[in-house]
Amino acid sequence: MQTTSTNICERMGRSQELSEFRCGPVIDCHLCNKSIRDISLLLNIPWSTVNGIITKWKQLGTTVTQP
Repeated sequence: MQTTSTNICERMGRSQELSEFRCGPVIDCHLCNKSIRDISLLLNIPWSTVNGIITKWKQLGTTVTQP
């Protein structure tokens, strides 16, 4: 029986080598309104990977509540 995973990094396809530890800062930077290019430069991750993480995160229906 196959279990469904809610881990963004496990569902990334080609970017599976990116650990959950590395996905967290990408989402945090995105929530601070940094551009994909800025996140890529800041974390030294290819922009396509950053874009993929953010896209998958949005597809999971994650909602953010602002204080």
